[in-house]
Amino acid sequence: MRIPGRPAVVLVSVAALAALCGCTVQPPGDDGKHRLPVQIQLPSSHAPEPTRTAESTPAAEPAAPAPRVLWSRGNSGSGVRELQARLRQVAWLFDGPTGTYDDLTEQAVRGFQGKRGLPRTGELDTVTWQRLLAMTHAPDRWELYLMGGQPAAAPDARCLTGRVLCIDKTTRTLRWMIDGRTVETVSVRFGTQYTPTREGVFRVYWKSRHHVSTLYHSPMPYAMFFSGGQAVHYSYDFAARGYAGGSHGCVNVRDEAAIAELFAQVRIGDKVVVSW
Repeated sequence: MRIPGRPAVVLVSVAALAALCGCTVQPPGDDGKHRLPVQIQLPSSHAPEPTRTAESTPAAEPAAPAPRVLWSRGNSGSGVRELQARLRQVAWLFDGPTGTYDDLTEQAVRGFQGKRGLPRTGELDTVTWQRLLAMTHAPDRWELYLMGGQPAAAPDARCLTGRVLCIDKTTRTLRWMIDGRTVETVSVRFGTQYTPTREGVFRVYWKSRHHVSTLYHSPMPYAMFFSGGQAVHYSYDFAARGYAGGSHGCVNVRDEAAIAELFAQVRIGDKVVVSW
């Protein structure tokens, strides 16, 4: 049984649904056959991607500035000397300190950097320096001048006249002076606690270019004797180990070229002053 007016109601309902869903109502075909009355185009379940603009794109993070380089190969001075002393404390450097940033210092810095995941530049930058400071203590005077090179103090008043080998135990230096003028200054090492270098005013009484100790059977080249068996002379051990060792009372010089020049200039009878 057909209910009058029902198709109209259905058509109105379908039209409303089509309006809501974005569909299209198809009329009956000309051949009298009815096609599907409604084609529904469902809305997409994915929202369209928003269009990115310059304002909505996040800005790239600025690159961190490279750490500032403090010292590198070829530099010299007290800062480099402290660096070398601290590298010795952590066993990355075994020579020096010399106060000059040489190839050995560069290799030591590079090794220290690599061990701690830092760029292996071999240059001492602020980041590397802070890491090294945290691992070491401030070096004392003799750590800074382990191999010599420390500045000399004002000369003893007894050194200001004549020709004098002016030797200072406090600063570990020997100054060759003529009439109050310093001609040459070298680093020196002294006797140990049980064989101390004598202090006082002496005279050079004997020179022996290729001397060998008759007591210890050790070489003492460029020896200039001033008190018994004590002499100023070149020391292979001082050149190799610095202040890690000591003499049997002699005044050791580690710079062979300097002691050779001194040996050529110093005369028998020249004064020797040894003081604290």
